[in-house]
Amino acid sequence: MRLDGVRVLDLTRHLPGPYATQLLADAGAEVVKIEDTATGDPTRWMSFESEGSDGTLFEAVNRGKRSVALDLKTDAGREAFFELASDADALIEGFRPGVTERLGVDDDSVREHNPEIVYCSLSGYGQTGPYRTRAGHDLNYAAFSGLLDMTRADESATPQVPGVPVGDMAGGLFAAFSIVGALCSRALGNTDGEYLDIAMTDVLLSFSQALAPDALAGETPRPGKTALTGELPWYGIYETADGKFVSIAALEPPFWNAFCETVGREDLVETHMTDDAATRAALREELTELFAAKTRDEWAETFADSDATVEPVRTLPEALDHPQTDSRGIVERTQWPQRIGFPARSSDHADPAAGVPGHGAQTGAVLREAGYTDRDIAELRESGAAIFGE
Repeated sequence: MRLDGVRVLDLTRHLPGPYATQLLADAGAEVVKIEDTATGDPTRWMSFESEGSDGTLFEAVNRGKRSVALDLKTDAGREAFFELASDADALIEGFRPGVTERLGVDDDSVREHNPEIVYCSLSGYGQTGPYRTRAGHDLNYAAFSGLLDMTRADESATPQVPGVPVGDMAGGLFAAFSIVGALCSRALGNTDGEYLDIAMTDVLLSFSQALAPDALAGETPRPGKTALTGELPWYGIYETADGKFVSIAALEPPFWNAFCETVGREDLVETHMTDDAATRAALREELTELFAAKTRDEWAETFADSDATVEPVRTLPEALDHPQTDSRGIVERTQWPQRIGFPARSSDHADPAAGVPGHGAQTGAVLREAGYTDRDIAELRESGAAIFGE
């Protein structure tokens, strides 16, 4: 999986877009991050708020990129941008709809300089519809899409803030996937470059595939009342003796049989997949008492060699330090700050992207590669249309 030779212009900031281009950079693409000349990506200054960490959100999703700082509100800054766009394979922007038109770097304007470019717009609600210019963040998109409603244990509980910014990450992932798909389509001769409109709310709605058929039929799926949201006692979360938790996901009979055999409760085998509410309630009570009899780690040891689909609920540090995680090599520990790397294993993968760019650190180098002379660069520097971090 190598995108060597692919150049991507990244006009995004914060998390969703930079995560998308981080995936592309990790796969070998050259990502040129276009930042403004004032402060650059705001996440450069957003520190992690955890003890013992002095990294920033910027460092987490901008490794291996090159930073070019241009003032796109100036003619000289836009001209420099178009020079870079003329030689790019893809461009991704994450502004609110309408901003790129005001800046003069929208799809139509860029395509005049590069007809075959893949241009991707990533936003909360997309480029069309009554919400297209509505302000929002990850939590709003989760709320809009129905995801937050389904985070409750039951209808009487309060919706919970997801433990990760799922809309941001899902949007970034789908943008990266779409860009690669469009590049593949172009390489196959099926298209001559195209425009991609990715809405994070659309992606989250797509994640509801298991529940959408009922909703589209006029029913309202309720938390705790569907097979994958807590209705079934053999698919749920239980507290252990030490106040921690384990998950069980024994949907298929072989997994449930393995569970019952491991805990010495073969008498429960026949209760699997029962539709009787009283039997389900009684089984849930049995499982609640059973799991409360041991600590989480004791249950982990009990089920270590069983196909019972029982897994401890781990904290993120526990998950990152687990031997399974180490065996996958997804955590890159040789750099500081350490980070999560590309999540796919491949027989031929690009080397991990390294190094976080300073604000405008590669402005001069990238523009020289585009044909700018020292005099041109001096004029840009003097006018303030670009800044140079060298």
